[in-house]
Amino acid sequence: MSKNSGPTSAAVAVATGRWFTVFASFLIMSAAGATYMFASYSKEIKSTLGYDQQTLNTISFFKDLGANVGIHAGIIAEFVPTWVVLAVGAAMNLFGYLMIYLALAGSIPRPRLWHMCLYICIGANSQSFANTGALVTSVKNFPQSRGIVLGLLKGFVGLSGAMFTQIYYAIYGGRGNSRALVLLIGWLPAAVSLAFIGTVRVVKTTVSSPYSPARRRRREFKVFCRFLYASAALALYLMVVIVVQKKVAFTHPEYGASAAAVLVLLLLPLAIVAKEEISLYREKKKEKHAAPPPPPVSVSIAVEESSSSSSSTALSCTGVLSPPRRGEDYTIFQGLLSVDMLIIFVATICGLGGTLTATDNFGQIGESLGYPPGSVATFVSLISIWNYAGRVAAGFASEMLLSKYKLPRPLLVAAVLALSCAGYLLIAFGVPQSLYAASVVIGFCFGAQTPMFFAIISELFGLKYFSTLFNFGALASPIGSYVLNVQVVGRLYDREAVRQREANSAAATAAAGKELTCIGVECFKTSFVIIAAVTLFGAAAMMVLVWRTRDFYRGDIYAKFREEEEEEEKKEVAAEEEKENHKVEAGELRPSDQG
Repeated sequence: MSKNSGPTSAAVAVATGRWFTVFASFLIMSAAGATYMFASYSKEIKSTLGYDQQTLNTISFFKDLGANVGIHAGIIAEFVPTWVVLAVGAAMNLFGYLMIYLALAGSIPRPRLWHMCLYICIGANSQSFANTGALVTSVKNFPQSRGIVLGLLKGFVGLSGAMFTQIYYAIYGGRGNSRALVLLIGWLPAAVSLAFIGTVRVVKTTVSSPYSPARRRRREFKVFCRFLYASAALALYLMVVIVVQKKVAFTHPEYGASAAAVLVLLLLPLAIVAKEEISLYREKKKEKHAAPPPPPVSVSIAVEESSSSSSSTALSCTGVLSPPRRGEDYTIFQGLLSVDMLIIFVATICGLGGTLTATDNFGQIGESLGYPPGSVATFVSLISIWNYAGRVAAGFASEMLLSKYKLPRPLLVAAVLALSCAGYLLIAFGVPQSLYAASVVIGFCFGAQTPMFFAIISELFGLKYFSTLFNFGALASPIGSYVLNVQVVGRLYDREAVRQREANSAAATAAAGKELTCIGVECFKTSFVIIAAVTLFGAAAMMVLVWRTRDFYRGDIYAKFREEEEEEEKKEVAAEEEKENHKVEAGELRPSDQG
């Protein structure tokens, strides 16, 4: 197909357009949040394999380690096509969670602790490949809407826990066990990634249009707003269903109907994609056959694909001590060794480390504070939905506040970290019936941090090596999780559980060799006070970044992309004129046809 022949049909236009790539990314990311459901099956691991809390939190740490260590995924993406990245992630997801399922079902010999840590690390690491394949590609396709894109995509990840719960109930009628849930999160994300393996890619699209660049960007923003409304409808429905299911016992067919409604709402953005791509296709066709139009303005969404030549300079140490200005393309080492990245890294350790620790322990927190067992699923779903709300709110709000008021994203991150401390203190002091509110606050703050951290990295260090740099930033999360979850929460929980057991010698004799269980406010009080203090330190670190980047955010951080767009427009117009001249010279087009 020649460059200007265009798609042969509207259906092809939809399937090959960059908006369909966004839709495919939505689905991949909506299935990539299984790591946030650890609280739903952690009790099964603890009881079946006879672990204490510190051992369980060690497994949780390796889950977080796998989910966030994605530097290798980023470097691989610099050299290979996106479909390879997604295929590797699908294989890792299936293997890791399938092995955990077989261990819980007793189908394989009882694994050692390091086996379980390895299995969950491999399974969770698939999320890094999904992020790199879908999220990074979408940001490159829409560089001037990166905050919105990140917020929406990470928002669907946030909803995945609630969606998985509804699908799980539909299959098992609410009577399944946690082992069945592990099997579901093993095969379903892999299947979704493979289904769209050839769709997610960096798209270079040329659309003839008489509209100005500003008007085109407004149109793009409207499409993203429609995506927001569709995802908000899904989140609202999930919230209503969670409340109803807590009050009313559903039958198996009712669970099936609920899951069907979830799938319909999840696929709703496809209608938005079809409408927009067909509209663009018709505009292009109309401009092509119009006679004689003024010279068209060509919209070129062009992003450099990874190539061996560009990748060869990615790891270059040249100029490490003299990096470019903020906003220009840093090399990998320039980005990794910058003071700004160090501050982001420390703040991520404190912020995401704390929220990960809270979400991973909600099952045990609810048990220690006397909540009924069924409440754990409610907590997971609430965290999932408010995780979504935080992500889309942070994506859209930070983008608009930055565009309209030059409000720097690091300042908003600092505010979110301070807010999360309220949720930690509700847990620490065991305020009656406050765990529902705590799950909302922590879920929202957890979600809000992620897209803003990633957007800040893309803004300060450029997009050329974004796939590697954002994965390095994500590495801070498991570090924070290990320190706060394993060394703080796990140790203090087990110490209090042992104290309670020894306080009753009869209970100590009967419980010998069984899992350690702690009951009461003291189980998590000290540890979550510590987490709140650490998070406040992270907020202070972000305020340092606010001061360092104040001049950068006062300027026009997207000017570079507008200049590149204008340059591409000039090239496209010149190419069209040259082609028409060649046709005239070859006798294919009469001069009178040009008017």
